[in-house]
Amino acid sequence: MSDTSAPLAEHVAEKSNGVSKTQGNKYNEDPLQPSATRATYIRAERIASLSTAHQEYLLSRHGTFHLDPVPGFGNADPYNWPQWKKVSNLVLVAIHAMMSTFTAAAIIPAYQIIAEDLGRSLQDITYLTSLQIAILGVAPLFWKPIANHYGRRPVFLLSLIVSLAANIGCAKSSNYGSMAACRAIVAFFISPAAAIGSAVVTETFFKKERARYIGVWTLLITLGIPVSPFVMGFVANGVGYRWIYWILAMINGVQFVLYLFLGPETRFIRMGADHEGSDFKQEYMSFKRIDPMPIRPIAFIQPLSLFAVPCVVIPSIAYSMVFLWASVLITVELPQLFGEKFQFNPQQLGLQFLGIIIGSVIGEQIGGILSDYWMNRRAKTIGRKPRPEFRLWLSYPGFILSIVGVVVFLIQTNNAPELHWNISPVIGIAIAGVGNQIVTTVLITYAIDSEIQQSASVGVFVTFVRQIWGFIGPFWFPDVFTNVGLTGTAGIMAGLIIGVSILPTILIQMKGYAWRRIKVEEEEDVVDRPNVCEV
Repeated sequence: MSDTSAPLAEHVAEKSNGVSKTQGNKYNEDPLQPSATRATYIRAERIASLSTAHQEYLLSRHGTFHLDPVPGFGNADPYNWPQWKKVSNLVLVAIHAMMSTFTAAAIIPAYQIIAEDLGRSLQDITYLTSLQIAILGVAPLFWKPIANHYGRRPVFLLSLIVSLAANIGCAKSSNYGSMAACRAIVAFFISPAAAIGSAVVTETFFKKERARYIGVWTLLITLGIPVSPFVMGFVANGVGYRWIYWILAMINGVQFVLYLFLGPETRFIRMGADHEGSDFKQEYMSFKRIDPMPIRPIAFIQPLSLFAVPCVVIPSIAYSMVFLWASVLITVELPQLFGEKFQFNPQQLGLQFLGIIIGSVIGEQIGGILSDYWMNRRAKTIGRKPRPEFRLWLSYPGFILSIVGVVVFLIQTNNAPELHWNISPVIGIAIAGVGNQIVTTVLITYAIDSEIQQSASVGVFVTFVRQIWGFIGPFWFPDVFTNVGLTGTAGIMAGLIIGVSILPTILIQMKGYAWRRIKVEEEEDVVDRPNVCEV
């Protein structure tokens, strides 16, 4: 190795971190001791303190030291995987995340048929969806500490096999109570990927490409809502609504098999851990505890502590308000609005969701790919990494498009003559889809960048806020429609997005750096503190 490519420092880590490294990537310090340094995230500026062997490995694997975060030593570290392996694993996790919202929305076009079959009111049947929305928000609080200690792979495999069984239970249910119980079980077990998928992205991809791949994950979560009724409308109309559950079970089974072969473990503790066995064993065959520290009861509510972190709670609430109107309102209320006004069957109702599908895909090009380009270009211009707040500039077009789209949807639906459908409400749905997806990717990526050491907690927290707010909305939407009409509802929506989303985002763009700087000064040296990272 030439002098120009020589490692930056030699065995500085042993002196600065109190950690001694031997035999490649094994640490002598006992990780069970409270004083042990354990970290999953190593900041870019810490690369000079790594051992010579570690630096040589990084240079041979990546050809550069400009890596953020810094990978660990060995091919089992997801940062060191080839790109195809990273992407294939992310696709599995993103589809898994999609299945959480896909499953909840699957029965929407069949509400009327299910009500007649089970002898319940239409409103009662809508609760089968509302129930899952609520559980999807709360269940990740349980799964996050389990996935941190035992890994993502075992949790995802368990999630799919139990969801498969519970979906079969839904298909065989003969009454409302048993179907509701099985739907609750499905929601609890299918939920992990929709929340800790943020951790999978930060554990696998470098910061410079994070928004693009966060966008893939968030896009599929968003798409799960409209794609499901779009597809399942044909199923319910053609072969009966119970086949919706059979198809969901089949999808879970296929996912389980694919995970066995293409879903390696991404949870990797880069400092203070002893990695034993071959790379294959670590990635696919290890089901023992990854983090031997005991699981404390407080870990199950730890993500809720982010209510005290402005740079996480403000974007979470701002995003959730947009999601409520530009996604939940359209998805949940469209079948009832169009069903009554145009007398659509399940298949015709499903087709209306094509607008939000197209809009969401278009929006992701701005929120994800353009967002990374926006930040990387800024870095080249100023010669350093831009503050995360610079990304927020891209959220404002998303807010505006969300408002415009929902206004067009509501007003044009209100103005349409009875039994005379036209495409203008669907155009509004598409515009809202573009705006919602821009806001989703930009604000979630900002929240994760602001609290990168707790990306799993951020994902759980954002999911909690979004799902609980999405659960409450459908209970008061009908009353708003009745009291002020669709046109009045559009005005209320615009006011809420401006007050709860746009103005707080302006505030955090102005104050976010100062709030984060206080926190950074308190946590100046991440890897020198015990048990700091819960990514």
